[in-house]
Amino acid sequence: MKVTLLGTGGSAGVPMIGGADGSGNWGECDPAEPRNRRTRSSIVIENTANRRLLVDTSPDMRNQLLDCRIPGVDAVLFTHAHADHITGIDDVRILNRIANRPLPAFATAETLAEIVKRFGYAFRPWEPPHFYRPVLEARTVLPGDLFGAAGCAVRVFAQSHGKVETLGLRFGPFAYSTDVVELNDDAFAALSGVDTWVVGCFLRHGPHWTHADLDKVLGWTRRLKPRRTVLTHMGTEMDWAWMQANLPPGVEAGYDGMVLEIG
Repeated sequence: MKVTLLGTGGSAGVPMIGGADGSGNWGECDPAEPRNRRTRSSIVIENTANRRLLVDTSPDMRNQLLDCRIPGVDAVLFTHAHADHITGIDDVRILNRIANRPLPAFATAETLAEIVKRFGYAFRPWEPPHFYRPVLEARTVLPGDLFGAAGCAVRVFAQSHGKVETLGLRFGPFAYSTDVVELNDDAFAALSGVDTWVVGCFLRHGPHWTHADLDKVLGWTRRLKPRRTVLTHMGTEMDWAWMQANLPPGVEAGYDGMVLEIG
């Protein structure tokens, strides 16, 4: 299995819009380090049969798929309905054309209801033979479910993201936990024995009410003991060079375009 980190930034990306000269607000991140430039968080999971599951449709999805040379996907899974995870949905129509079929879209009932409210046209039945709009087929899942998506056996679990819940994902030895501030016992059970864990870590100088800070993530890794922990959904406090110099063994910063080979 191969996992590509399409984007590793928070909801505003790095750099954020602004800066003294309008070229961007980098915060504590060095603009000369290309791995500090982060688009909004998303991944693609590819199995040994070259079938691909896209997790979230970020507003940067088009460029992410081109930059990472992803030729198409077979299904989509939404972790939650926040804008930085869904507003690239219109570009799904090109993925429909590549697959020449509607794509299944997996999410909780609450997430699907919010996405349908905002992008109802994407869930109307296909009108063959053309894809002039995205065409997704809603597939409702519940935390704790184990199901097949794009040839992958996926288990999902609930995570706290402040006022809302997100879905964490487990695929054999790999797990993905973006947009999380607290994990309950069920989540820790789902993550037990994980080998490679990609987890959201928004800031160094925590705490934050919707996102885990570095101290919290390091506490989770001490409990779970994954072989490899890769940070994602990082904000402008998370400078690449600082992390290279200061993160403990087994913990590293992700970057846009990073590829993880999962045994």
